[in-house]
Amino acid sequence: QVQVVESGGGLVQAGGSLRLSCIASGLTFDDYAMGWFRQAPGKEREGISCISWSGTHTYYADSVKGRFTISRDNAKNTLYLQMNSLKPEDTAMYYCVAGHYYNEYDVCVKPPENYWGQGTQVTVSS
Repeated sequence: QVQVVESGGGLVQAGGSLRLSCIASGLTFDDYAMGWFRQAPGKEREGISCISWSGTHTYYADSVKGRFTISRDNAKNTLYLQMNSLKPEDTAMYYCVAGHYYNEYDVCVKPPENYWGQGTQVTVSS
């Protein structure tokens, strides 16, 4: 049974940092491109950063480029999102997704139906 579990969210002041983690189990992790999405109340879900199975290739949405860094540790079946210079508009529920044999661009732009986590809340106060 595939499980994807996010952690690391919380409340932080504007300008601060957080690191999100996503642990995937029940799958061959390095067969999957991985991605981070977020959804704020009343807004559409947004693919913000995705990474190829090897970690070599990454994709960032313009809204987070230069502030967020995605990475993965295939030995630990874990995906990370380092978020720096956080802004109040980064407040959202953050989700992790696994795309079987996807590339990093398609995971973010045409995400798969399956293998989403339950999300972790990030709140940035001004």
